[in-house]
Amino acid sequence: MIGCGVAYIQWMAGNDQTGLDCTVAPKTPGFTAVGIFFFFGAIMASLAATTLLWRGTPLDRIWDLNPRAYNQLAPSGGAVGILFLLLGAALAATGFGWFRRRLWGWRLAVVIIATQVLGDVVNCIRGDFLRGGTGVIIAGTLLLFLLQSKVRAAFA
Repeated sequence: MIGCGVAYIQWMAGNDQTGLDCTVAPKTPGFTAVGIFFFFGAIMASLAATTLLWRGTPLDRIWDLNPRAYNQLAPSGGAVGILFLLLGAALAATGFGWFRRRLWGWRLAVVIIATQVLGDVVNCIRGDFLRGGTGVIIAGTLLLFLLQSKVRAAFA
């Protein structure tokens, strides 16, 4: 009878209904870092959106880190701010899907990073070799990580 109880407990542990089945955690280094990266991106995109939609707040000082970007984005503040909010939501959703090991989370991650690689290639074509080239290397490496079969196998 005790054997049946142990078997039941093990079966229940393997059938977590919360969607947070940590027993399937892949052994690949960087898996957690990628998920955190998506949440960090969501926070940064939301911060940019906030400063573009509601100007004159103390948060505006963050643009001192990249005044060139602010000068390019500020004239279209409202429209760009909404796009940044959508990007933040997409990145947050990707982070949740990533940590819950959902196939849609993995697919969204691949689409987002592939789009970043494409944007960096366009930057290289436009002549911004330093930023574009660095972006291609970093985002390309991340995309190769996402496309590994052992990473893909962690998502159901």
